[in-house]
Amino acid sequence: MSKKIKFEIEFPIHASPQMLYQYFGTPSGLSEWFADNVNSRGEIFTFIWDGSEEQAKVLQERPGEKIKFKWLEGDEDKTYFEFRIQVDEITKDVSLIITDFAEEDEIEESKMFWENQIDELKHTIGA
Repeated sequence: MSKKIKFEIEFPIHASPQMLYQYFGTPSGLSEWFADNVNSRGEIFTFIWDGSEEQAKVLQERPGEKIKFKWLEGDEDKTYFEFRIQVDEITKDVSLIITDFAEEDEIEESKMFWENQIDELKHTIGA
């Protein structure tokens, strides 16, 4: 089994951090752009796509700032995916930083996946 490699991608988004957080820190927000449906029971989020389900556990959350998930079906202990909001001190520009893991030969594909998802997010919030 090959080792997964951590990568980060940054997306400038024209939205307030509070509004942006609602779209990845809540099941209803995630349902609008990330999955067909998202439910949560405590710290376990269930993501539903085309009838298939995957569950992720919230590892860390700072409301308005970031949330980190770990897929429960994950094969490696150290992998996770994270949504983090960064605000430039001077310009006040808001960026969404995605951290994820992929096998070396799948990193470009994973980045394309996230670019498509974030395009959907921007479209949803009109940013």
